[in-house]
Amino acid sequence: MSVENKKSPPSYYVPAQSPWPILGAIALFFVALGSGLSIMQLNKSDVSGIFLLVLGLAILFIMLFSWFKDVITESSNGLYSKQMDISFKQAMLWFIFSEVMFFFVFFGALFYARNFSVPWLGGASNNVMTQQILWPDFQSFWPLLKTPAGETTQAMGWQGLPLINTLILITSSVSLHFAEKAMQQDNRPRLKGFMAITLLLGICFLFLQANEYIHAYHELGLTLQSGIYGNTFYLLTGFHGLHVTLGLILLFIALLRILKGHFNGQHHFALKAGSWYWHFVDIVWICLFFIVYVV
Repeated sequence: MSVENKKSPPSYYVPAQSPWPILGAIALFFVALGSGLSIMQLNKSDVSGIFLLVLGLAILFIMLFSWFKDVITESSNGLYSKQMDISFKQAMLWFIFSEVMFFFVFFGALFYARNFSVPWLGGASNNVMTQQILWPDFQSFWPLLKTPAGETTQAMGWQGLPLINTLILITSSVSLHFAEKAMQQDNRPRLKGFMAITLLLGICFLFLQANEYIHAYHELGLTLQSGIYGNTFYLLTGFHGLHVTLGLILLFIALLRILKGHFNGQHHFALKAGSWYWHFVDIVWICLFFIVYVV
């Protein structure tokens, strides 16, 4: 996704037919199927779901690296015009906008559950009889720490790992900003250093989030079977963790290209696109931190 052109072709470049889109669709199918089966097989010895999930992720990574390689080769050979540069920017912005809509829907579902479903089930608007039929001993407050089966769990507090992870992501955005400034100044030593710091901070975030999940599952009893609170917690934080992983892949590829001498102060859209995405992921986490953990 670089705009490092040796020449400006007069026409809009149309690439040859590629196997990567269909391969990516197959990979996402295996990821979705494997994820669903893995959740259903949590307490069973069947590992087919995990196998399909790992297979899908492996195919996805191969597809991403191969597709990026093709785009980098085309860009390095001077096949992209200025219109292609504009198209890349528009495509990245539309992609980020689509991700904003994804999180908007998830936050909306959480808002609806907290402000409409829970009060309604608790007897709001004269629905006392409905409450007695559906869940007689239901208590209308958030978070819901008791399931209809009588099992209880604990809420995940905002202190500790969630707060540390928030500071880590904010720091990573700052280090990435300095990396962009170094790129604009063609200061490659500073660029490499700040890019490496950003990647390490992102890896630390995922590592601590995995530890948070282990703590929630084993010590707080917070599982996918613990009701709507547990489901929304893992859905929002897990989906965000997936975006952090994708952001790390984009930045890692950009760092590899930097180490190979790609980019300059004027032409470095691959780095800029990864930076846009990373800052978007950080902003989403700050919103998620306050809405899911604090409020």
